[in-house]
Amino acid sequence: MLTKRKKLNEVSKVQRHDTDTGSPEVQIALLTRRIEELSAHLTKNNKDKHSRRGLLGLVADRRKHLKYLETSNKRAYGTIVKKLGLKK
Repeated sequence: MLTKRKKLNEVSKVQRHDTDTGSPEVQIALLTRRIEELSAHLTKNNKDKHSRRGLLGLVADRRKHLKYLETSNKRAYGTIVKKLGLKK
């Protein structure tokens, strides 16, 4: 689960300006953090099918945000992929 402190750390790494909380970069960073935590949970609890379904939804949502960012702002897309270490 993302605590408030973890969320603020992720937002501060990729935000465009001081009050930015909803840009695609921030949303992708938060989704990536949630995906990482849920993946770690699923390695321990491999029979947890409900969490696995939630993980697939998060991955699909992140993919949509990445596709939008790629079409609208190539430079921001490249930097966010490098910062988060994604495979695109």
